[in-house]
Amino acid sequence: MLDAISPRRGIFDTAEGRRLSATETGEAWRQWGPYLSERQWGTVREDYSPNGTAWEHFPHDHARSRAYRWGEDGIAGWGDDHLRWCFGIALWNGRDPILKERMFGLTNGEGNHSEDVKELWYFQDGTPTHSYMRMLYKYPQAEFPYARLVAENRARSRHEPEFEIYDTGVFDEGRYFDVTVEYAKASPEDTLMRVTVVNRGPDEATLHLLPQLWARNMWSWSTEIPRARIRLHSDNSVETEHPMFPRLRLFADGALELLFCENETNHRRLSGLAVNGCFKDGINDYIVHGDKDAVSRDSEGSKCAFHYQLTVAAGGSASVRLRLRPADMHGEPFAGFDRIFTDRVTEADEFYAALQQDMDEPDRRAVQRAAFAGMLWSKQFYYFDIPTWLKGDPTQPTPPTERLGGRNSDWHHLNNYDVISMPDTWEFPWYASWDLGFHCATFALIDPEFAKAQLLLLMREWYMHPNGQLPAYEWALGDVNPPVQARAAWRVYQIDRALKGKGDLAFLERVFHKLMLNFTWWVNRQDSGGRNIFQGGFLGLDNIGVFDRSKPLPTGGFISQSDGTAWMAMYTLNLLRIALELAEHDHVYEDIALKFFEHFLFIAGAMEHVNDDGTGLWDEADEFYYDVLNMPDGKRIPLKVRSMVGLIPMFAVEVLGDHIRTRLPAFARGARWFVEHRPDLAHLISHWEEPNQGDQYLLSLLRGHRLKKLLRRALDEAEFLSAHGVRSVSKYHADNPFSFSFDGMEYRVDYEPGESTSNLFGGNSNWRGPVWMPVNFLLIDSLYEFHRYYGDDFKVEFPVGSGRVATLAEIADDLRGRLASLFLRGKDGRRPSLGASDLLQHAPNFRDHLLFNEYYHGETGAGLGASHQTGWSGLIALLLHPHRLGLAINGISTFSTRHLEDA
Repeated sequence: MLDAISPRRGIFDTAEGRRLSATETGEAWRQWGPYLSERQWGTVREDYSPNGTAWEHFPHDHARSRAYRWGEDGIAGWGDDHLRWCFGIALWNGRDPILKERMFGLTNGEGNHSEDVKELWYFQDGTPTHSYMRMLYKYPQAEFPYARLVAENRARSRHEPEFEIYDTGVFDEGRYFDVTVEYAKASPEDTLMRVTVVNRGPDEATLHLLPQLWARNMWSWSTEIPRARIRLHSDNSVETEHPMFPRLRLFADGALELLFCENETNHRRLSGLAVNGCFKDGINDYIVHGDKDAVSRDSEGSKCAFHYQLTVAAGGSASVRLRLRPADMHGEPFAGFDRIFTDRVTEADEFYAALQQDMDEPDRRAVQRAAFAGMLWSKQFYYFDIPTWLKGDPTQPTPPTERLGGRNSDWHHLNNYDVISMPDTWEFPWYASWDLGFHCATFALIDPEFAKAQLLLLMREWYMHPNGQLPAYEWALGDVNPPVQARAAWRVYQIDRALKGKGDLAFLERVFHKLMLNFTWWVNRQDSGGRNIFQGGFLGLDNIGVFDRSKPLPTGGFISQSDGTAWMAMYTLNLLRIALELAEHDHVYEDIALKFFEHFLFIAGAMEHVNDDGTGLWDEADEFYYDVLNMPDGKRIPLKVRSMVGLIPMFAVEVLGDHIRTRLPAFARGARWFVEHRPDLAHLISHWEEPNQGDQYLLSLLRGHRLKKLLRRALDEAEFLSAHGVRSVSKYHADNPFSFSFDGMEYRVDYEPGESTSNLFGGNSNWRGPVWMPVNFLLIDSLYEFHRYYGDDFKVEFPVGSGRVATLAEIADDLRGRLASLFLRGKDGRRPSLGASDLLQHAPNFRDHLLFNEYYHGETGAGLGASHQTGWSGLIALLLHPHRLGLAINGISTFSTRHLEDA
C-alpha cells in the first residue's frame, strides 16, 4: 500500500478541499473556469479546406475577423464549461497594427522549426475548483514585431535556433507592461476579475485595456438557435440573454466607455463582399483605426468590451475590477471585492501548504505550484462533432467532397463536447490520448475526481471507436499512441486511495472494462502476424527512428517494434494488476487476471523468438533491444538504433505480494499450472516462482542479468544519461550515426540534443536526443518497482564508469533530482530550462517565472518545443513530491539531492 496521508496534512481539510468535496454532491464549482484556448485558429476543427491545410485555411490574420465554428480563443480566457459565454482581455499599446486579443505564433510552414508561439505569458497559480486563478502576460510598449518574427524565422535554417520575441529587443530597458489577470469566485456562479498593469519601463506609458465578454457563435450554424445578446443596463453594467444559459450581469468599475459589436465574420474584409455591420473585428477597428461605424450605436451586440485607457507612471501600476454574476443576484457588486480576493488567495495558500508541508525548500514548492497552475489553466472546452464537420452546416456552404475520404473520415461516431486537459494551450490545443494519461497521474494529487473523470471520458462511446481504439488527437484520430491509460488508471487509483483512505473500486471496474475493449483492438489490429509482436506505428516516437512509422514503409513489409511489443507487455501487466485488485473483492476477476498473466508470457516469448533462426528483439552482442525490419522477401534486418525504443522493455514490470496466492487461490493455481506446462515461457520472465525475502514475486521481461545490461546503457553519460535526465537517443550516435540504405536512398539517425534538423516527420517534435519527461517518469516508476523486489542488495554502477554503486531506488531518486534540476535555480543562479537568454535567466521580473516545455536539450537542459506543455512536463509536480505517491514504492522517499549538490 502507498503511504496514507494523515488527517494533519489532508488537502480535503482545507477550504478548497471542502469545495472539491462539495462538487461530488452537486455544487457547480467547476462550471466556470479557464476553459478558453489560447488558439482556435489553425486547428483541424476550423479547417474546411479540401486537402487538410489547417494552418493556411484559417490563419492568425483571419482570427480577429472570422467567427469560429467549434470554439473560441483569448488572452487569460474564462468561460462556462460549454463556452456559451467567454470572458478575456484585449490590449493596445497605441502602436500595434491590431488589437492584441489572442496569442501570436508561427504556423507549421513559417518557422525554421515549425509551429511556435512568439509571446511570453506564465500560468502562475490556481486551485482545482478554479476558485482562484492567476496568470501573467508580458506586453511590449513598442510595436509588436509580427513581421520581423515571421521574416527572421523564415530566413533561418533548421540548423539554427528559433528567433524568439525576447531576441527582438522589445523588452529592453523594461519597456513593457506586466499584465496580471486574476479570477476569484465568490460562489460557483459569481466570478470576480482583477487586472493589474505594471509599467516596467523608465518612462510613463499608456495602455488601452479592454476586458471583453462575448457569446460563442452558435446561431450562424443552425436556424434553430437564436442569437445571444448583450445589452447595456441602466447602471452602465451589461446584461446577457442566451437561449441556453441564465441571464448574467457584468459590472466594470470606472471604465472609460462601453463598446458593442457582433461575433460575426467580416466578409467585407475577408472576401470583399459589399456588406455592412458591426462584425467580430469591430472593436479592433474602432480602437486602432478610430472607425466609429465599426461598433454598434444601439448599445447591444453579441460581443462587448469595457474600454480603459490607463496612463501608468514608470514603475507604477494600475488595477481594474470586474464582476460577472447571475442577473438576479442583488447587492453592490464591488462591496467586499478585495476581501473576497484576499480570502481566495489565502485559501489557495492553505491548500498548497497542506499538500507541500513536507517540502522544505521554497524553490521546490514554487516549481511544483507553478506546474499545477499550468495544468489547471490548460483545462479547455473541446467541441468536435465529426459527422457535422464532414457534411457541413445547413446554413453554410457544403464542404469540399474531398474531405469525405480524408482526415478523420472514419470516425463518424466521434462527438466531443467537454472540458479536457490539453497538452498545451497554444501549440497543442487539443487532447491527446496518451498525454492525458500522464496529466491524470499528476492531477490525482490535487483533484483525484477530475483525474478519474478524464480517464473515463476518453473511453466513453462518443470518444472510443466502436472497434475499441482510443482517439489519438485531432490531426489523426486513428493514429496509435502508447497504451498508458491502464498504468495511469492504477496510479490514479492508488493516489486517490492514499489521499482518502479508501480505494474507488467502482472507478477501477469501469475503466477496466473499457480498457479490455481497447486491449482487444490492439491484439486484433496491431499484431499483423498473430504472433504477439506488435506494429503500433507512430506510438508517439515520431522522430526517434529510421522511418515514419505512421506511413507505409519505403521498403515495403513491416517493422516488428521493440517499443510496440514492450508497451503491450506493460499494458498486459497493468491490466493484470487491476484485475487482481478487483478479484480481491469479486473472485470472478481471477479468471480474467489469469488470462492477462498468460498473455504476458506469450508476449515475452515472442520478443525472444521473432526471427526464423530463433533470435528475438534482444541483440545479445550489443546487449540492447532493437526494432526488426521485415522485408517483403522474408529477410529480417535489425535496425540498430540505440534509442528509447530499446529501454521501453524495462517499463513492463509488476511486483505481486504473497497475499495473491492466499487470497486468490484460483489465480494462483492457474498460474502455477501454466508455468509448469510452459517452462519455455516461464523461464523468460523474472522470478515468478522465486519469491524474495519479503515473499514478493516479480513479473518482468527482464531477468536481473539483462536488466543490468540495459542499465549499463541507460546510466552511461556517454550514452543515455544526461545531467537532466535520460536522453531519448544515445549520445553514441553523435559520432556513430545509424544509416540504412535502400533503393538509392539513405535513411539516417543522428544524435540531435536540440531542435530537429530533419523535416521528415513534420512538426516541431524531436526525439533524437532531448530529455523527454513522460518516458523518464515511466523509467523512474519502473526502477522503484524493480527495487520493491530486489531491495538494497541489487546494486549497479552509477553513473557507469564512476566506480560508485547504487540501489535501484537510489538511482530513481537521483533521476528525479536530475529532472528537478531543469527548473530549480542552481548555484550559478540559472534555471537550465530557461535556456541561454540572459533576460529570462537573470532579469528580476523574468527569472522566477517558469515555462514547461515539450522536451529539454540533451546537454544543456534548455526547454524546447511547445513552451506551455505543462501536460506531461507537469509530471515534475509529482516527481518533486516528497512522498512517492503515484510512484511504485511504498513509504517516504529520501529523494536524494546529491546530483543537485554535485552540479
